[in-house]
Amino acid sequence: MTDPVIRVVNVRKQFGDIVAVDNIRFDVPLGSTTALLGGNGAGKTTTLSMLLGLLLPTSGEITIFGVNMLRDRYRVLSRMNFSSPYVDLPRRLTVYENLNVYARIYGLPDVKVRLRKLSEELNLDEFMNRPYGHLSAGQKTRVALAKALLNKPELLLLDEPTASLDPDTADYVRGMLERYKARTGATILLASHNMSEVERLCDDVIMLRAGNIVDRGMPSALLKRYGRQNMEEVFIDIARERRIELGLDSRKVTK
Repeated sequence: MTDPVIRVVNVRKQFGDIVAVDNIRFDVPLGSTTALLGGNGAGKTTTLSMLLGLLLPTSGEITIFGVNMLRDRYRVLSRMNFSSPYVDLPRRLTVYENLNVYARIYGLPDVKVRLRKLSEELNLDEFMNRPYGHLSAGQKTRVALAKALLNKPELLLLDEPTASLDPDTADYVRGMLERYKARTGATILLASHNMSEVERLCDDVIMLRAGNIVDRGMPSALLKRYGRQNMEEVFIDIARERRIELGLDSRKVTK
């Protein structure tokens, strides 16, 4: 069997008296698209930040591509990338200048060719020479995704990848992610509040509440388990702690 791309073992993150993530365990298989779901404050962003090495766990172990991220994260950072519409790029630089800086940081060959290709794929041409700070929220989301794809990552961590996008552009971006995964075999872990996006893109779903993993499964399995028609209804059931009412096991899931 192929080792998982991400392995999280008994990871806990505490800020003073506040436990943001409480002893969670999960694996993310090679080539899968896995959703990390939960309401505000559930621990999604904290978990993603620990996977990136931006936050250190209070306890536990994280390995990515078999590398311990607490000791040797620089060995694998070039194989992964991250996108979030909530993380700003330098506002005075143009889109082209921002992407050019990151491309050179990543040590990419043929930078102009790579930027031209991404501009075509994400329809950035009309504002490539515009200062980043002058862009709309949806345009910034597309630029953030372009930055995340610069180094052709094997592991892509996405926080709300289609936030602020109109339905047509969001559909285009989802299609592009599907094509990228099919072409490269990349592994994707995404946090999203768009449940139709999760149903379309994801093979597996990890449900967080108050820093705990409370359920996990394929979207189709979760729909059957909760007797619901769509993932939005499942999300609401879990967020409102309706597991006992539905006759489900309320113990933490540690798969």
